[in-house]
Amino acid sequence: MIKTPHQITSAFLNRNVALEIFRPEQSAVQKPLHLLLFNDGQEAEALTLGATAAALRTAGKIEPLMIVAIKAGHNRLQEYGVAGVPDFMGRGAKADAYTKFVVSELLPYLYSTYKTLNGGKCGFAGCSLGGLSAFDITWRHPELFDLAGVFSGAFWWRKKAFEDGYSDQDRILHEMIRETAGSPAVKFWLMTGTEDETSDRNHNYIIDSIDDTIDVIKELLNKGYKRPDQVFYYEMVGGKHHPSSWAKALPHFLTWAFATPYYPV
Repeated sequence: MIKTPHQITSAFLNRNVALEIFRPEQSAVQKPLHLLLFNDGQEAEALTLGATAAALRTAGKIEPLMIVAIKAGHNRLQEYGVAGVPDFMGRGAKADAYTKFVVSELLPYLYSTYKTLNGGKCGFAGCSLGGLSAFDITWRHPELFDLAGVFSGAFWWRKKAFEDGYSDQDRILHEMIRETAGSPAVKFWLMTGTEDETSDRNHNYIIDSIDDTIDVIKELLNKGYKRPDQVFYYEMVGGKHHPSSWAKALPHFLTWAFATPYYPV
């Protein structure tokens, strides 16, 4: 994979957004190139994005793929979230602007610059709060995205603090799924680690990150999605809320999302 640093000026975010683009040698691309956007691109090395994709491609397990790692700015806690619905602390207030950057600035730039992307699949992935953001943007724009990958997603994102009478109905993403008319034509790969955290707010001996992710899956099933083709869940025993665990899970996601036709996922 060729790693190239890029920078794109965003009018919506009023800042320059740094990217790292990982792409195969041109001679290795024999068909439309698939595209994967990845939030928190500053963690690209820790996540082994380029090395893992290159190894899987060399082994014939995935089709040609370009990964665009989008580096978060100092306003990460404002730009990531659920667009139009800040959490109980006001975080995520710029998530709508970030969505517009991805949809109206970043993707048009990529498709105009790299012509081989036209005709390939497009996915969006992220970890923790970046995973919540990736899910939200993909859900809202199924005309642009085919799939989402979420590693230890911040699905706890909520409108109300615990001390203010919180209930599970206050989780923002779950409510968004319920209230969306129809079912966006997108596939979802969701991962948690059994050691993501220790919090267990309902005292059911299951950590909150797993509970919240399972409840996202339930909401998707209620919308008519099917497992495992449209919703895939991977629970990593011993997995932690850390890039080292997400890096270990990455090959599973990439082979699910971009597997060659003859490679069994």
